[in-house]
Amino acid sequence: MHPICQQTLITNFTNSELQRHGMEVEGLLANPAVRKFVDWVANKDPDFTSTIAKKKR
Repeated sequence: MHPICQQTLITNFTNSELQRHGMEVEGLLANPAVRKFVDWVANKDPDFTSTIAKKKR
């Protein structure tokens, strides 16, 4: 998994939530912050890297 994608998931979900929902794309994209990130990163190069906001929890 790409580091910024992984960081986005870590920022928006607890480990328990990820275990419960697994890596089902539909479930992950139901989160508005994840959907916004995916829409934004879709037009970036595969080797793109950026700093992602820290976990707010």
